Amino acid sequence: MSAQERRPEEDGRDFADAMWSVPSYLLAGMAIYGGLGWLLDRWLDMSAFFPIGIVLGLVLAGYLAYRKFSR
Repeated sequence: MSAQERRPEEDGRDFADAMWSVPSYLLAGMAIYGGLGWLLDRWLDMSAFFPIGIVLGLVLAGYLAYRKFSR
């Protein structure tokens, strides 16, 4: 569907979908990479990988959300 054929209510729905997707990306990135960091912490008996995984997941998920929704 081209931009001229779109109805105004569809534009609002696209915006709402994006606004739900961005926090989902961020939470999923933190959960996945934080979980991997936690597993590494348990395996290597350290305590540095969990916070590194949380921050890395947040940064990578933010980058993916930026790339997807900045167009």
